Amino acid sequence: QVQLVESGGGLVQAGGSLTLSCAASGTIFSLNDMGWYRQAPGKQRELVAAITSGGRKNYTDFVKGRFTISRDNAKNTVYLQMNSLKPEDTAVYYCNSKWVYGTSWGQGTQVTVSS
Repeated sequence: QVQLVESGGGLVQAGGSLTLSCAASGTIFSLNDMGWYRQAPGKQRELVAAITSGGRKNYTDFVKGRFTISRDNAKNTVYLQMNSLKPEDTAVYYCNSKWVYGTSWGQGTQVTVSS
């Protein structure tokens, strides 16, 4: 069974930075497409950024130029570097993995950006 454990969330002032990490186990990490999603109170969960098993990256418009997704297959970990954070980035951030045997989610990590 795939397990995903996020870390790195917290409280930061607007304009600040955070780096989220997601450690995977129970899978062949290099074969997984990985993604970061977020869900703000009262809103649907939405894709933030994704990186394929081959390293191709995709960002939604509202984070382009501010967030960077990366992966370290040797550490079975995917990262989300978040810069120039805005109050509207406040949400629970979830890690997601997809491979031929299914999709898994982490438990989420809270990111709060104060104005």
